[in-house]
Amino acid sequence: MLWPFTLVGAGAGYAIASIPGAMLGALLGQALDRRLQVQSLAELREHFGGQKVPRDDELIFILLGRLAKRDGRVLDGHIQQARVEMRRLDLSEPATRRAIAAFNRGKDGRDKLRAHLKRLKTQPHAAEGLLRACWRMAWADGKASRAERELIVLWGKWLGWTAERVEALSSTEDEHRMRAPASSANQYPDALRLLGVRTDSEPAQIKRAYRRLLSRHHPDKVAGSGASQLQVRDATERTRELHAAYAVIREKRGFR
Repeated sequence: MLWPFTLVGAGAGYAIASIPGAMLGALLGQALDRRLQVQSLAELREHFGGQKVPRDDELIFILLGRLAKRDGRVLDGHIQQARVEMRRLDLSEPATRRAIAAFNRGKDGRDKLRAHLKRLKTQPHAAEGLLRACWRMAWADGKASRAERELIVLWGKWLGWTAERVEALSSTEDEHRMRAPASSANQYPDALRLLGVRTDSEPAQIKRAYRRLLSRHHPDKVAGSGASQLQVRDATERTRELHAAYAVIREKRGFR
């Protein structure tokens, strides 16, 4: 974590009065950082009138908007995929409005995204979920173009991933996309079975079952229990399946 005023204060203090000055300058700078709630250079720019720092639930849609516009034109498939991602994340109405605004903001292409992505390096599950969503958007029109691939690989690099590892996610997302139409007739019954609910279950019951299963199978929770990498990968896949199942049920039943 970078505290801008703390660093500036320490540097200025050292230049004036060596180590004691650096210590005093750092303390004064830290107090200013905390008062202004500034934890990075990006937030410092925001505070003084620069580009607004996106929330985590906005950053993903900024990336998706950037990808959708990458080849020059946003297609209906891109817009539909953005809506799928909103349902997948079970966003509230205010969060959905922020996501739509973030998607449009991403299409403008003005954001400098490197610093925002680098701060997710310490959150591997969040980083993987973000990259998977990017690949789903890239495949939304039936193909992932070279320009889209290069952009996602670059973002992966900023997240601390190798190009090979990022490309491997593309293959898995494409496989899921290709398998989906074959099982579409059974999606709703399969989704009900996965969440352990019935066709007559109330929306509140369905939501409780979904959240209970998410909590049980969350990859971060599994990893924290000392599980193997294979178990963590299985938990990640199960979480994906739960998100998809819940989205299918909500679409079929027509509730938020």
